[in-house]
Amino acid sequence: MNWDNFRFIDLFAGIGGIRLGFESVGGHCVFSSEFDEAACKTYKANFGEHPSGDITKITANAIPDFDILLGGFPCQAFSIIGKKEGFSNETCGTLFFDIERILKAKRPPAFMLENVRNLTAHDNGNTFKIITAHLEALGYHTYSKVLNALDYGVPQKRERIIIVGFLNNVKFKFPLPVDKTKRKTLADILEKKVDKKYYVREEIRKSRLERLKDKDYPKPYISHENIAGSITPHPYSSALRAGASANYILINDERRPTERELLRIQGFPESFKIVVPYGQIKKQTGNSVAVPMISAVAQEMITALKNFDETEKKQNGKEAEIKGFKTTYHPDIISAKHFP
Repeated sequence: MNWDNFRFIDLFAGIGGIRLGFESVGGHCVFSSEFDEAACKTYKANFGEHPSGDITKITANAIPDFDILLGGFPCQAFSIIGKKEGFSNETCGTLFFDIERILKAKRPPAFMLENVRNLTAHDNGNTFKIITAHLEALGYHTYSKVLNALDYGVPQKRERIIIVGFLNNVKFKFPLPVDKTKRKTLADILEKKVDKKYYVREEIRKSRLERLKDKDYPKPYISHENIAGSITPHPYSSALRAGASANYILINDERRPTERELLRIQGFPESFKIVVPYGQIKKQTGNSVAVPMISAVAQEMITALKNFDETEKKQNGKEAEIKGFKTTYHPDIISAKHFP
């Protein structure tokens, strides 16, 4: 297998953040699926293809063969958990079931799934245990870890659970954090000239500054309002959220981030095209992933797969050598030597 040129499928594709991460290490996408039409519009503008629609209506046979399954699947409550329908029915009615059935039918060498950190705590941890158990029941060796986008070069605190699986017993390690000197800061991603439409009304600005925890916090900063109404400044963005209020995060308590800044906060390239209104970009970036973090995971996966193949090749070579030695070593020589 040539892991410098592999095929992947992009499920629950959104605007293609996971795709960008795996393209960066040599992958090429052979199939994509996304339900939201506005996200599909952005995806098509940037990748030249309109993703297939609802994955629940797509059979595994309709999907081309591939090497890695990718999916940032929505976390629905596992409604059947706790009832006695049996282990095989535990994921029915959830979108994870569609990942499970595709893995079962296609048997790719590897997969990577991404979800919110809270998946590990949902239903006292039972949801995550069932997901892992079902993946392992398919024969996959799984690894999981909560990673923070802040550790991989973007100015955003965004914790996500990453689940990686391999059909073979591949030894995998999650990527180490990027050196702090190589991480982008807010100053690196903020635009110099910003249209006045992004600035909040004066009363909102005053209200935010009055509630700001640290009045002397150095600029630039991004603040967000918590449930209690406190305004907390940070030298990075809190996690972008699809359904957040208009003023969820503000730069210097003066303005909302621009469309380009939202994409930069998630580590999207400057060449990424914006073809939908502000409200849609805000939703789409909130639903997406930190691209550099996914790229780091992708690199470790490909390195691990290459190492496994190389080890197997050497092992098979040794076995062939031993086998050849046994067939040419005449037993009479042994008996003549050891039993005179």
